[in-house]
Amino acid sequence: MSVIYVLWLRELRRYVRSRAQIVASLGQPLLYLLALGFGLGPVFQKAGQGSYVQFVAPGIIAMTVLFSSIFSGMGLLWDRQFGFLKETLVAPVPRIQVMLGRTLGGATVAVIQGLLVAVVAFVAGFRAVDLRSLPLALFFMALIASLFAALGTAIGSTIQNIQGFQLIMNFLVLPIFFLSGALYPLNNLPRVLGLITSIDPLAYGVDGMRTTLIGLSHFGLTADVAVLAVVAAALLGIGSYLFSKIEV
Repeated sequence: MSVIYVLWLRELRRYVRSRAQIVASLGQPLLYLLALGFGLGPVFQKAGQGSYVQFVAPGIIAMTVLFSSIFSGMGLLWDRQFGFLKETLVAPVPRIQVMLGRTLGGATVAVIQGLLVAVVAFVAGFRAVDLRSLPLALFFMALIASLFAALGTAIGSTIQNIQGFQLIMNFLVLPIFFLSGALYPLNNLPRVLGLITSIDPLAYGVDGMRTTLIGLSHFGLTADVAVLAVVAAALLGIGSYLFSKIEV
């Protein structure tokens, strides 16, 4: 049986068994979706932008995928601490297969989390403009998950303790999220802020989700797919190199 499949399946089993983690990980997305969605809805509607729940739901789904995938790198530190990583690395298989299995497992869990939030968004009143666009939206979720799961693995490969990982993740994740346009439109931003958002890979993921689900585009689908695919490939390459140098 392939090592990639075994590690992918292990990540899924770990996720399914951790019911408390599933519930806890949904708390923040639901807070953003319900509190902001309905709290800022009247203001957004008075500005002539329509339903804020309809606007913000794709961004919250992308946020869920971001957080779940990038924090999957923390599992690498737990495995190192409890000795499972050492047992895996001594196996006569290329390390890149171990890295890919872990990354794909973390990305799959992140997509599942995103789908759970999408169901809640549907209950809250969100509706896709065309149901035929749902497979493409799922494709963007997979791209976002793969990109940030690779980033989490790359960072987890270079850090020795969980506290350091949490500090770096908080330093990276919050700016990536808030500068992605998940909570506000990217049109008519100040020039400097617009430039910063244009180099945020999550901004292209959020834009792709909005384009496919509600027909609202900023960068265009071609740019969204191209940027996400290139950055994901680059981070997978970097993550593979750093993981190959890991010492336990």
